This record gives sequence, structure tokens and C-alpha cells, in this order.
Amino acid sequence: MGILQAWSGWRKYRKLPAHWRNIVVYSESGQDWHYFEPLVEELNVGLQKEVTYITSDAADPGLSRQHGLFKAICIPAGFFLTLYFNMQRADVVVLTMMDLDNLQLKKSINPVHYIYLFHALGSTHMVDHANSYDAYDSLFCVGPHHVAELRKRESIAGLPIRNLFAYGHPRLENLLAAAAAQKQEVVCSDPPVVLLAPTWGNDSIFNTCGDELTGLLLDAGYHVIVRPHYQTLALSAGVIQELKAKYGGHANFEFQDRMGETATLLRSDVLICDWSAMAIEYALGLEKPVVFIDLPRRVRNPDWQVLEIEPLEVSFRKIAGATVAPQNLAEITQIIPRLLENRQEFRLAMQALRPQVVFNIGNSIKLGAREIVRLANTVAAHGGA
Repeated sequence: MGILQAWSGWRKYRKLPAHWRNIVVYSESGQDWHYFEPLVEELNVGLQKEVTYITSDAADPGLSRQHGLFKAICIPAGFFLTLYFNMQRADVVVLTMMDLDNLQLKKSINPVHYIYLFHALGSTHMVDHANSYDAYDSLFCVGPHHVAELRKRESIAGLPIRNLFAYGHPRLENLLAAAAAQKQEVVCSDPPVVLLAPTWGNDSIFNTCGDELTGLLLDAGYHVIVRPHYQTLALSAGVIQELKAKYGGHANFEFQDRMGETATLLRSDVLICDWSAMAIEYALGLEKPVVFIDLPRRVRNPDWQVLEIEPLEVSFRKIAGATVAPQNLAEITQIIPRLLENRQEFRLAMQALRPQVVFNIGNSIKLGAREIVRLANTVAAHGGA
């Protein structure tokens, strides 16, 4: 069935007229729809531009969107998706997929302008491979740190100067709006709500000390929301199942497996994290503190120090809460109350820091959509798809 669906999707795309290939969006997973949806809405409704949305996830919510200027096609991973990328005809392709041209999905043999949409606030040069972003023609940067890192990479690697667009972070804007709508008070919940939402991988919280940490927090009387990364659910499902089996019956244990939702973030009083860039989003957007478990860094680029730029994930830890060694987890029960007592000071600090870290707060979608249209029109004027 997957092969037939992929073949059918590939054929549908090939038959599209050129104007439907002016602006194309590609999504690996339905988990990314919440990043694309506001941009698609602005392109369709605000700018009256056609958008073709390609997804490899048959459960992607984008497939059910209905609009006269929107077409959605599913091409699952496999031979036909690889063929689609290799032979693709489009003016611009917008995607959040890293490592284009490095793995099985290559740039098209046809002239296509690839736009990378950053979907996290973290830096580019430690957690990701050195060449993860080399193949893109335009990169929609979250803040000045992305521009500095990518320009340094261009200089070191001898890359062409790309279009580094000052975009911003719509997800952060959504959090700010949601928090404002709820008129959240400085006073925390009773009992305080702790959100446990780390990154994924063998050295992440759930794979190393998640069981012990959850138990400590529940025993201390906190309400604990466990929110694993979708990659953890895919690659370490057994770890999460064991955690749910052990604590699922506890009155103060709650499980959430939807990364795009915001309710648990809004209800929480403090976040416990490791190296997930989501911690930056949480602190800047909700003005709430973070406890970092000092597990080994996620390093996929062993040469990250060549850039001589401290990753934002590292520098942000110094101002966003407290850091605890994994062998001293019990300290958390004393640290959390101290952080919550100083919550008003923390909020003021985050409000001052926010515009220094993130571009165009409150206006990223409109500016980003206009830039996509500008690039698509420029490519089309030079022959295009």
C-alpha cells in the first residue's frame, strides 16, 4: 500500500502545472505541520498564493486542509520519495529537513531554490553535523546567533554566501500569545506542576535517569507531566512504556505525547530538560525557569569549536534557571522552590533578553511569507519550474 501511495503521489506531483510548483512545502512528519500551518495560511489567505504541500506522513494534518489555493500530496519515504527529490521541478521548496544532499534525499538535478525553515532556537554547529545546512540556498534564521554561526561556517568551508533571512520564531510568538490570553499569574500551582520534556537519544533524561527523576518528583509532592520527544517514542518506546507502567497509576503523573500542543507548557510552573533547545523557547516564551540535568552534550559535530562561537544551548543555561548533575538528582527538590520564589525577577530578565535572541517577534509569519513569495517570483522570472 505504501509503494502504491508513493507512486500515486509522485505521479500527481509530476502532472501539476508550473504555477502549482512555484511554492512547494515538504514535510517529513505530521509533527511539523504546526510549523508550516501559519505560513501556509498567510501565503494562501494573506497573499493569495498557491501552495503545494508534500508530506511523507499519511497521518499529517496538512493532508486534510481544504483551501482553493492549497494542494496536499502524500509521498511516503522510499524509492519514489527519493526519485521525487532527485527529479523535482519547483521554483522554491520550503522544508525543515536537515542534511539535504547528505543522506538519501538529494537536491534536484533541476534548478530549485531550497529554503530551510529553522524550527528551533538552538545553535547550528554542535548538536547538528558541520555540513547539515550547507545545501540550502536560503535559511530563515531565528535570531542573530544563527546568522553569526552560518556566516562563519560559510567562511571556513568556502561556501557561497547564502540568503540568511532574519525570520524569527513563530512558535515562540504562539507561546507568548497563549500565555497572554490565559493571563497567567506569577503565583504557581498547588501542587507545583513540573514538565519533564527533554531531548532524545541514548544520553537523554528518559534513557538515563528518567525513572529515578520521576519518582523523586512524585515523592516530593509535585504534579509531573512527562512529555517525550517524538523521536524518543519512535526509538526508545520501551523506556517510555516502562515509565508509564510504573507511574501511570499515580494521581500526580500525567503523560503527553503531542509535541505541538501548548496546554501542558502553559499549566506547568517549571521545566526539567537536558540539551533540548525547547528549554530556550519555554523560558523566553513563558518566562518560567528551567532545571537542566547536566547529562553529556548532544554533539554530532566533533569540530564545533572551530567556529569559536559558544552554542546558545550552552550560554543560555547560565541565565535560565539551574543545572543539576545526574548523580545529585535529589537536589532538585530544594532547587525548584528557590526558582519559583524568584519567578518575578526571572520574568523581567526574560522579557529583556527576548528581543536580543529572536528576530521580528510578533511579525515573523508575515515577513517570512513575503520573502518566500519574493524568492519564488525571482526564480520563476529566470526560467523556474
